[in-house]
Amino acid sequence: EVQLVESGGGLVQAGGSLTLSCAASGFTFDDVAVGWFRQAPGKEREGISCISNSEGPTYYTDSVKGRFTISSDNKNTVYLQMNSLKPEDTAVYYCAADKDYYCSGHFGSSGQGTQVTVSS
Repeated sequence: EVQLVESGGGLVQAGGSLTLSCAASGFTFDDVAVGWFRQAPGKEREGISCISNSEGPTYYTDSVKGRFTISSDNKNTVYLQMNSLKPEDTAVYYCAADKDYYCSGHFGSSGQGTQVTVSS
């Protein structure tokens, strides 16, 4: 069974850091790109970062550029290092595998997500 599990969320003060993990079971990430998304209460889900396979090109939305770093172990875990967190980063964070080896935007299903709450 193909499954994605996000973890690492929690409550942190503004300016703090968290590292999220996206673990795959039933497949590996070496052939696909992986994206991170988030959804804040009352808002639509937004894509925030993506990494192509084999630690290829990475992409970030402007609001997280310079603060978040996406990385992969080239096996079954992708990470999102989040620094200098802001209250507006509060959301449920999800990961999803792309259907291509590069960040094409054709993502499959995500996991259950992990809650990140940043207090001011």
